[in-house]
This record gives sequence, C-alpha cells and structure tokens, in this order.
Amino acid sequence: MPQRKLFVTTALPYANGKFHIGHIMEYIQADIWVRSQRMQGSMVQFVGADDAHGAPIMIAAEKAGKTPQQFVGEIAAGRKQYLDGFHIRFDNWHSTDSPENTELAQAIYRQLKAKGLITTRTIEQFYDPVKGMFLPDRYIKGECPVCHAKDQYGDSCEVCSSVYAPTELIAPYSTLTGARPELRSSDHYFFQLSKPQVVEFLKAWTQDKDADGTGVPRLQPEMAKKAGEWFEAGMADWDISRDAPYFGIEIPDVPGKYFYVWLDAPVGYLASLKNHFDRGQAKDHWHPASRTDATFEQYISDPQVEQVHFIGKDIVYFHTLFWPAMLKFSGRKTPNQVNVHGFITVSGEKMSKSRGTGIDPLKYLSLGMNPEWLRYYIAAKLNARVEDVDFNPDDFVARVNSDLVGKYVNIASRAVKFIAGGKLVAGDLSALNPGRLVESVRQQYESRDYGKALREVMAFADEVNLRFDSAAPWKLVKEGKSEEAARVCSECLEAFKVLTACLKPVLPELAKQAEQFLRCEPLDWDNAARPLGEGHQVGEYKHLMQRVDMKVVDALFEPAVDAIPSPQPSPASGRGREAGVGVGAGAPPPQPSPGGGGSEQPGGEEIGETITIDDFTKIDLRIAKIVECKAVEGSTKLLQLTLDVGEGRHRNVFSGIASAYQPEDLVGKLTVMVANLAPRKMKFGVSEGMVLAASHAEEKQKNGIYVLSPWPGAEPGMRVR
Repeated sequence: MPQRKLFVTTALPYANGKFHIGHIMEYIQADIWVRSQRMQGSMVQFVGADDAHGAPIMIAAEKAGKTPQQFVGEIAAGRKQYLDGFHIRFDNWHSTDSPENTELAQAIYRQLKAKGLITTRTIEQFYDPVKGMFLPDRYIKGECPVCHAKDQYGDSCEVCSSVYAPTELIAPYSTLTGARPELRSSDHYFFQLSKPQVVEFLKAWTQDKDADGTGVPRLQPEMAKKAGEWFEAGMADWDISRDAPYFGIEIPDVPGKYFYVWLDAPVGYLASLKNHFDRGQAKDHWHPASRTDATFEQYISDPQVEQVHFIGKDIVYFHTLFWPAMLKFSGRKTPNQVNVHGFITVSGEKMSKSRGTGIDPLKYLSLGMNPEWLRYYIAAKLNARVEDVDFNPDDFVARVNSDLVGKYVNIASRAVKFIAGGKLVAGDLSALNPGRLVESVRQQYESRDYGKALREVMAFADEVNLRFDSAAPWKLVKEGKSEEAARVCSECLEAFKVLTACLKPVLPELAKQAEQFLRCEPLDWDNAARPLGEGHQVGEYKHLMQRVDMKVVDALFEPAVDAIPSPQPSPASGRGREAGVGVGAGAPPPQPSPGGGGSEQPGGEEIGETITIDDFTKIDLRIAKIVECKAVEGSTKLLQLTLDVGEGRHRNVFSGIASAYQPEDLVGKLTVMVANLAPRKMKFGVSEGMVLAASHAEEKQKNGIYVLSPWPGAEPGMRVR
C-alpha cells in the first residue's frame, strides 16, 4: 500500500499539575495507533505540548510566588518520567507559551479577520469585586440553564454538554472568593461561527462519513449525532478575547486584550509540529520511515498529510466546531479524524485525584509494576466507540496473568525446551492461518478497536496452547519421537512470533525482548506471518514477564502514610488528640477520659498539652458552606457532607454528628473545617477534611454535639486565624 503521511496529536494537558491516569490512557491509545501505523511503513509525526496559558495558570503561579513561565516550566520538566515510564514515544513535546504558537495564533487571527469573520461588541461580563478582576468562564459556577445541574462551569455543562454564556448561569458565584459576581461592560472580540458559510462548512465537515477518501468518518457516529444537535440548537458566535490581567497571547494591535486560551491551545498542535521541523528533528527522526526533508510549511500544506487527533469526550465541542472552522477559514487543512474516548473509572466509580480515588501513574511505576501490564489492560478495554474504561483491580490481575503470562509468554517458555540446540525444524501453521490473523488485527488497530484485536490474538494463543497440549511433546520425547516433538514446538515458536508481532503496538518492550530471543528482524505487518524457517537458530530463553501480585495492586490503592491521621496519645488523657476538638474524617465520637472524673474538668476532660504558635499555624481552618447533607447507609453515627470551601470544587466529608442533626437542618449552613487534613479512605468513601464540633466528653449526659458556626458575613474559603 502507498506510504501514508500522518500528523498525530493527543489533547494538550493543562500545565497546572502532573499527569493523571486519564492522560496516560489517552497517550497509550494514541501511541498504540501510531506504533501500528509505523509497522506498516507510514510516515508519522506524533507530537504533544503543554497547554500553558489561561487564568488558572496565572492564579496558581501567583499563589506559588512564581511567574507563570516558571510555574509551567517546572510542570513541564516532570513530563518525561511519565512518558518514558509507560513507553509513550512522542516525536516532539513543546508548549503553547512559545514563539511558534504566538506566531501561528496571531497569523490565524489576522486571516480570520481579513475574511470578515471577526467582530467586536460590548458585552456585560462577570467581575469579582473581591478579587478585582473579570472572571474567566471556568472561575464562575452556577446552575446549568438547560438541564439545571448544580455547580456547572461558566462555559459548558459537564452533565448535558450544553454550551452557554456565563451570564446565563442560574445563581452564579465566583469560585475564587465565593462572591456573587457583578456585571460590568467590556469590549470583546468574536469569531462569527454563526455566519452561514461557517455553519454550512461545519455541517458538512462533521457529517462526512468518508473523510478524504480514507473510508474512515471524521467523527464517530455518536459524536456526529451530537454535532447535529448543536446545529439544531443554533450556532452562536465565539468569544475569543479576555481582558487583562491574563496569561496568554496578546491580540494584535489591541492593547490589554488576550486570546482566550481555547483559541491558542489547539494551535499548539501546529506549533509543536513547527518546532519539530524547525529544529531539524524530522530529518533525523528515530524511525527511518518518518524522516523527511520537507519544511513545516511544505509538510502541513501537503494534501496527502492526514491530521489525526485523539481527545477525551469533555472537549469535543472545541475540537469539532471551533478548531476546524479556525483552520478552514484561515486557509489551512482541516483534521481528517477526531477520535474521541470516554473517561477512566475504578470499579465503576469516577476517578478523582483530589479525593484520593484515582490511580497515581508515578506510584504505579514506583511500586515496580510493569507499565505494559497497564498498556495491555487499557488496550483490552478500548474500542472505537465513546465509552468509559473501567479499571477493576481483580479483573486487571486475572486478565494480565491469564492472557500475557498464562497464554502468550507460556508458549515460548514451554516450546523452546523441546528444540535441540534451539534450531527450528520444518513445520506447518497453515491450519491456524496466521496471515488472516495478522491482517485482521492490523485492521482492528487501524479502526481503534483494540479490545477486539486482542481478543483475536488471545483466541489464536489458545489454539496454539491447545496444539501444544494435545501433542504432549514431553510424552513424544519419552517415546523416542524427539523429531516430532521438535516439529510441534517449532510450530509453536513460529506462532509465538506471529503473536509477538500482533502485540507489538501494545507491548513494545516485551516485543523487543521476544525479538531478541527469536533472533529475528524487527517485526512489522509485512513480515509478521513470514516463517522463520527450518534451521533458524533462536536464542536462550529468559523469562519475559512476571505475574501480577494482588498485594502490589492493593498497595497501589492504599493512601499515603501521611494521608491516614494517626491519633497521638496526650499525656493527660491517654487518647486521641482529635477527641473533643472535631468530629469528622471518620474520627470516633468523644469518650470520657480514663480517670472517670470528666465532669471535674472543662468539657469533661483536661486541657491538652501545650503547643507553640508554629504548631497551630500548621492547621488550616476554613469557612465551609454545607451544600448537601445526607445520611450514610449502613452507619448510625455518620452524616455525609458536601462542602464548598471556595476552591471551585466540592469536598466530601463524613462527620459523626448523626445523633445530633437531621441532614436537612444543615443544608445551606456555614461551618468551620480543617481544610489541610490529608484525605482518609473509609468504608463509605474518602473523607476530605474534618468539620469542627464541640461536645462534652460525657456526650450522653450533656446530650449534645454542636457544629461550629461562624458569624454572619463570613464566606466559604475564608481562613480562620
């Protein structure tokens, strides 16, 4: 087949934190696709970058006492260990805070303006009177005006995927200070998506079922359907400007105005590719088939180059409407495919790094867990549809141990023992039809139906193992039929080679070791089914993969040592320090002191040991609003509180106050919580703090737990000093 030219990207991670497992899943998906393409000789440029602009970066850097450039630079410096650790091989990694991105973003803007697609208008915009700045959409929350879901961001709803203006939110509030934002006027710049020629183009582009004659639709059917719903609702013009202060790219000739981060972020794909070419890396590419002497401009304008994106389902609107329209009407090629995947969950529950329920990729690696276990497990769950991928610990252990060790690796370790001197003899694999398997698996990788590909691979492995077991070479040797035993085992090793080729995109390091054992040339789709042949000498077999130990998987989900508060005995009371101070994070209810003379002490117990002001300042007490409260099924002591601490997200806290309060009595109230207490994993979930309450040590006598409540005027997020 003719050599394909592919420009492949993943979504740009926001440079305000480390990679999480959702990033790693997406990169693994794209990396598998790229490796499969390279196995058929495609010329692939696979690039990524940090999305480095926007108000969140600016605010986070300010809090850290750093410039935004310093802040994102430190984040970017930690990327390599993740990518290398999981064998994800980008050709280039760059940043949107770069000269290339500034040049390209401003050029695209000028070209859109020249086409008459940029307009200005005075808008009313939310302004935080406490923070003293116009609020970006993501720093405004409220009730979705379409589906009425609570706590949705100011630009789009994560529940119903509706896109709207922040001013359409019901009961909006600033996530920075909790203040109700004020409406103030400001001149803004808009990309006119509502223009008939833009809408007409986007309708045709999103519904194209045979993009550029490749036989592959630009969007998956469910995404094309979603786009159709957006068109039915009507296209609105896109606000592409933000007011200073803002960390981003200045709009040409408009002082104090910056591009909204979502305008320059996707341009970062092109900027990373340009950086790759301008540094000459495309000429000295590590993969020979991908080397090119073309310039960036020549390459990106080549009609044969296919642009392929891998993204999550939460950013579809930007990649299927704004991005292709920007490219089209600035005179550039539009993407050939936008491949959308779902989220990753754990045992059916949505992952949350902040709640301590996610998989930490670095912890996974630090525990010595094989990265290819995770690559295989994720691949086995992925298909071409927009479905969530669930990580089930028990299933993970069973699948990896059964498929990779029990089926695949087992073939080589058993068969090589019966081949004298490691020299293969003539055999016949025609009954297994390895050529059919190779072509089918290649096509499944092409269409991103990895789960189906791996099921076919393991079904083939089952047949090979059945052939080995049925022949019983150990018996043949005892019967003096060593040549027949060698023939059967040679066929098994030939099949092992076929399986290795089929698994190579998913397990690149294991495949490399297998190639060394087989002493064969690097495997690709052309030579995968080609026999090694009679007389071929294989090497000494060395164990290729260890089984997964459930203990290490359990360790992966254990909270860090400092995430589990350990009660320190007080010299006076001999019991946990939290008793009588707070009830929450799973703390037991206060108990009388051992001496039995609680009533003789203030509150029924002695004053704790003396601390210094330094000890006190380590405790971060914050005003919290109780947004929701409900009983905990299976517990008579706990209530589950949903708290707003002014962070832009809600916290989950379990508090032992069920004997004193009905859930409905607490909703909407303000209280005080320990905000920097490490999350604690409990039977009912993860508790992310401690609500403060007072009680007498002899609680039953005094008949009361009293949740602390601040005076009127206090707001969520304020610190208690």
